[in-house]
Amino acid sequence: MSAVTRLFHLLARVPLPVMQRLGVVLGWLVWALSPSYRSTFQANVRAAGLAWRDARPAVGAIGAMVAELPWVWMRPHGASLEGLIQWEGAEHFEAAMQAGRGAIILSPHLGCWEIGAQAIAEKFGPTYGPMVALFRPARKAWLEPLVANARTRPYLESAPTSLAGVRTLIRTLRGGGYTAILPDQVPPLGQGVWAPFFGRDVYTMTLLAKLAQQTGARVLLTWCERLPPGQGFCMHMRPWDAPELQDNTATPEQAAAAVNRAVEAMVRQAPGQYLWGYARDKQPRSEA
Repeated sequence: MSAVTRLFHLLARVPLPVMQRLGVVLGWLVWALSPSYRSTFQANVRAAGLAWRDARPAVGAIGAMVAELPWVWMRPHGASLEGLIQWEGAEHFEAAMQAGRGAIILSPHLGCWEIGAQAIAEKFGPTYGPMVALFRPARKAWLEPLVANARTRPYLESAPTSLAGVRTLIRTLRGGGYTAILPDQVPPLGQGVWAPFFGRDVYTMTLLAKLAQQTGARVLLTWCERLPPGQGFCMHMRPWDAPELQDNTATPEQAAAAVNRAVEAMVRQAPGQYLWGYARDKQPRSEA
């Protein structure tokens, strides 16, 4: 066991509310010490046309998100999240699954997306089977066992980020299963198109739209709200019936723009919990 893994195991024993409070301090410390981070954060907020007072809480929230990771990643596979998660709109997911069309959970970098996937798999897995999601191994060797432990759990299965993995998702959805997609990360070159996002053209994935168009799966706008320390989380789910994701004749650019508009609307509801420090407008990297 590496020193980092041992540290994560140790931190995972600290009560989650304590780690969240420490994380808020960490968030502001990084803000104070990193001019480049501040610049990216503030530029993204300005581009979105939001007031600084609304986005400002995200400085601490991002720190809380990082501090939560040991607890989220290292918690025992048999441990239940019951009592920690409140649900708002779970009936929409139930309706999509009962219709037999499958479901795509559209969940951006808003709130605590890491625990969100685990909570959805735990709640719905016994009835509807495992969530199947694309999983890219960590780029750093020391992170790989930690991330693998977090994302391969009961009722939470992974597929490789390759053509074979995409085919697995298509089979899963056509079979009435479900998956989750982070729509606001920059995909590798060749796997996206340029589309507007908060006033700027950003490289946007086409995978989500293609999955919806090819399988007829329902798309659910989902995010896991981080409540004040000690109060847990609230999972928000609601259906999204964008015509561009149901029409095979829609261009990739039209579908990507629709996805970005959906993410914008979600972020405007809770700008204090969005990952504003992420360079959303960066150039896509090559897979080679």
